[in-house]
Amino acid sequence: MFSNRTPWSPSSWQSMSQRQLPHYQDDAALQQVLARIQSYPRLVAISEIRRLTSRMARVAHGRGFILQGGDCAESFSDFCPKIIRQHYHLLQQMAAMIGAASHQPVVRIGRIAGQYAKPRSSAMECVAGQELPSYRGDMINGAEFQEQARQTDPLRMETAYFKAAGSLNYLRSLNSEANASRAGSYFTSHEALLLPYEQSMLEQDAMGNWYCGSGHFLWIGERTRALDGAHVEFLRGVCNPIGVKLGPTVSREELIRLIDVLNPFNEAGRLTLIVRNGAAHIDRLPKLLEAIQLEGREVLWMCDPMHGNGIQTADGIKTRDFASIQAELNGFLDAHRKIGTHPGGVHLELTGLNVSECLGGPSKVSEADLATGYLSACDPRLNPEQAMALTATLVNQLGLASERATSPIAPKAQVGLPAVHAQHLDWESRV
Repeated sequence: MFSNRTPWSPSSWQSMSQRQLPHYQDDAALQQVLARIQSYPRLVAISEIRRLTSRMARVAHGRGFILQGGDCAESFSDFCPKIIRQHYHLLQQMAAMIGAASHQPVVRIGRIAGQYAKPRSSAMECVAGQELPSYRGDMINGAEFQEQARQTDPLRMETAYFKAAGSLNYLRSLNSEANASRAGSYFTSHEALLLPYEQSMLEQDAMGNWYCGSGHFLWIGERTRALDGAHVEFLRGVCNPIGVKLGPTVSREELIRLIDVLNPFNEAGRLTLIVRNGAAHIDRLPKLLEAIQLEGREVLWMCDPMHGNGIQTADGIKTRDFASIQAELNGFLDAHRKIGTHPGGVHLELTGLNVSECLGGPSKVSEADLATGYLSACDPRLNPEQAMALTATLVNQLGLASERATSPIAPKAQVGLPAVHAQHLDWESRV
């Protein structure tokens, strides 16, 4: 079971195959920015990271549920109290609904305060005959389809650090207020894509163990999970709880090798497998569940019903159909029910804003509606009404006996949580 790879170091990823990493023209400027970031305080504390690992271990053993959600790609322009507050309250409301029905702790993990970089399927983008580098997130380049905006700029990493720090500060103040009604802990996450930045955020504890202080929970994407890749190499050496996205092409043998590299000591809470098969291929999951169960590997399973269900309209707009998202989530839950394993959580791209980016849902968003309320610079997100409707599906499919789980969702979900419901988020009182 133990990995026989060469010893890990903070820079060992640099000798591995590198995918989805941008090229910077001015290496001297890049190194200056990274040196400054390395001198700054880490964004999250080692004690907080350890606390999350402990809670994820309990969820892996069937004692709780993970609710992870947030923007596809955070934008610098959305760094404002209203947007952060709406995100926080939406996750809080969803978690309260799940907790009230399950009588189990719900661990909230935001895709926020660091989700500034994105992998892309193509290095170039063509609009009206003009070709420019693809937008890779505000941490790397700009979303505007202009030559100057699409150039990589290392100073963007420093801006991302300070905006992440500000977001975390505000989120902690919101959670401190909510804890008057025992709201429990709130954690942050992002895809650990831009490895030079992630390396600059490393920190050792007194025992010499390495933690990445850029966020509590970090994951590897479907496009960067190659066993010989730099991203797998980097995250295998940090003690944060980590995740890996799994599409429908992953084989049993490949997954076993991946697990053994990323979790060689078979520790519960260390590794989360985030399934993103798409509704059309979720029927492949039971065989994987059974194989991992038979092998005795300690993993936590989550469902990402967003990324395998992307479609494009005739006008070229990227969207997702709520029915497909719902179908993949149902298939994920059915697979675990069939095998007898624990569905540990859900990973969603959502926003507290009243957008129209995903089709369908309670308000029946149409293709015509996309043009009026599409704000994402990258992939489409669920709006609050769609997110709450999917939460209702989740608790109903889990068979949770609760009037809240079976009653219809109000026409407009209220982004905000009465204090009386926040008690369902408290971990310590239930574990």
